[in-house]
Amino acid sequence: MTSGPIAVLGAGGFIGNRVVEMLHLDGAPVIPIVRQPSSLVLPGRFDLPARIANAFDENALTEAFAGCDTAVIAIAGDPRTLVGSVTPVYRAADSAGVRRLVHLSTASVHGQAPLAGTDETTPLSDRQQIPYNNAKVRAERQLLRCGESGSVETVLLRPGIVYGPRSNWTGGLADEMLAGAASLVEGGRGICNGIYVDNVVHAIRLALTAPGVDRQAYLIGDAETITWRDLYGPIAAGLGIDLDLLPTTSASAVSRRVPMVDRVRGSAAFRLVPAPVRAGMKAAYRTHRDARQKVPSGSAVPTVTLEKALLHTCAYKLPWSKARQDLGYQPLVSFADGCRRSVAWLDFAGYPVHGGSAA
Repeated sequence: MTSGPIAVLGAGGFIGNRVVEMLHLDGAPVIPIVRQPSSLVLPGRFDLPARIANAFDENALTEAFAGCDTAVIAIAGDPRTLVGSVTPVYRAADSAGVRRLVHLSTASVHGQAPLAGTDETTPLSDRQQIPYNNAKVRAERQLLRCGESGSVETVLLRPGIVYGPRSNWTGGLADEMLAGAASLVEGGRGICNGIYVDNVVHAIRLALTAPGVDRQAYLIGDAETITWRDLYGPIAAGLGIDLDLLPTTSASAVSRRVPMVDRVRGSAAFRLVPAPVRAGMKAAYRTHRDARQKVPSGSAVPTVTLEKALLHTCAYKLPWSKARQDLGYQPLVSFADGCRRSVAWLDFAGYPVHGGSAA
């Protein structure tokens, strides 16, 4: 373990909160940092010295990081937040004397359907069709630039689809199934680069202390190669839903092109348009988006996004051999056990789990 307290920035979020839970229960000194007091609902269950700091406020962050040896950066948000928070976070950590930052990035920097042979040496592009991917690529680059003039070590972790209790890839899928809005693209037979949340926390814990890993990026995932049907299956079974009855959509029905309206909304010029006009344009965009994402009539599924189509047709299992070699990473929780725990949580959270969850 580290030689001093571990700050967790974004401690109110799905992964950040689980980091706080697991490190605290393991006896590590943890300091949750959240943007506002209401975000302390979950980490506030423990008697921890929580701190409040906006990720854009360098002075508040410096005070929040004071006395910490290492920090986990698990900030979620829109592209502006993901990229814009990097510099103030790094500078604050540097001013506070933090030794190492473990930055939670994503495997999506390689796209939702990475090409065969993709690994940490594959060049990244910030001109992808999914804005989230581009933001994460730019955030990684900005963090490495900050490290060129600062003294804080940085380690970047790239998990894939993080499922488990409180994950949108567990509860969100259950919600879709119960609402009759779940679907599979091409039968869900594409590879799902999934990772159970506790395996992510295990990798974070290793990255906090592993020697010789400054400025390195690591893909992390579960041991098993699974499909999207495999991920959907236990949730459907737990809810008493026949997976074979879920609608399936052809990937060719989803346009791979980014329409002009999307390009306009993402441009610098759009921000110069008066606010009332922007609001009207956004409303028109939403109507346009909903219309273009409609699936064939007769289906219960309202939309299939480009992101979903790419994910469900992925044909490559991303490797985590570099993390095994440098960090000593090996998944602690199997896919089967992760699914069992996920369904048990659905039962605990009040979902209509068929006959109750398995013990």
